[in-house]
Amino acid sequence: MRILAALLVAALLAACAAAPPSPLAGRDPSEPDARTRAVSYRSTIAPYASRRPVEPKPWQEQNERVAPAPR
Repeated sequence: MRILAALLVAALLAACAAAPPSPLAGRDPSEPDARTRAVSYRSTIAPYASRRPVEPKPWQEQNERVAPAPR
């Protein structure tokens, strides 16, 4: 019972503690004149290429396109 009472007292005292200070990484973002980095647009699907089915080409032509160049 003593342990439970000690935990209860510790919890009550911890609830009365002050809020932790804000990090010191930069200016306070709640200030109206605080500077921020510029926002730019980057598409999330920019490298997308359509992969719709097409009619097959002759296999000899396909092989010639990917074959190493003759020396």
